[in-house]
Amino acid sequence: MNITVFGATGAIGQLTVAELLDHGHTVTAYARNPQKVPASWADNVRVVLGEMSDAEAVDSAVAGADAVISTLGPSMDRRAVGTPLVPGTGYILASMKNHGVRRFVGHATPSILDPQESPTAVNRLTSFLARTFLPRAYEELVGMSDQIKSSGLDWTIVRFIRPTDKPKQPRVRIGFFGTDRLGFPVSRADIAAITAAQVEDDGYVGRAPAISN
Repeated sequence: MNITVFGATGAIGQLTVAELLDHGHTVTAYARNPQKVPASWADNVRVVLGEMSDAEAVDSAVAGADAVISTLGPSMDRRAVGTPLVPGTGYILASMKNHGVRRFVGHATPSILDPQESPTAVNRLTSFLARTFLPRAYEELVGMSDQIKSSGLDWTIVRFIRPTDKPKQPRVRIGFFGTDRLGFPVSRADIAAITAAQVEDDGYVGRAPAISN
């Protein structure tokens, strides 16, 4: 499959690209900063450079894809202004529809509810903390997720709370708050593996499963 990855040069994004390549997929990576593009991608990954505000570059990256993965997430820098990932996500979704690409996999936190989920203490706590201490980032995450969930595409949003730099762990829990037993930390390696696996798995289409170790 041809997979386009947005946020490809981030910590989880690079691991996701590696997972996709290991499983034999062809990868197009959308990158804002050419200096962050790993040298190891030279012969293996098609790189499209551009800002998320560049609708033409986003469209170029999506063209020819069988699925799109976005590991984009709001900046946690309190000095950040605006919500650029909201219109940027809109450009991705519009390009997917334009090119007939159905499968989208993204990321969020438990402050975003699965469509079939009732709020739990964890959902309420993460939402409260985000709204109180990182209101701009929370607004951006909600704006991104609302567009994805209402897109009409075959979407999945992988949710997690506390990513770590540990290697893949022997136990990975995946499910929904209120019905499944979930923890807090999860390795970025496991996030990447589960994210990459969704392009060939329709078990969570239209759902936002949460993961933890």
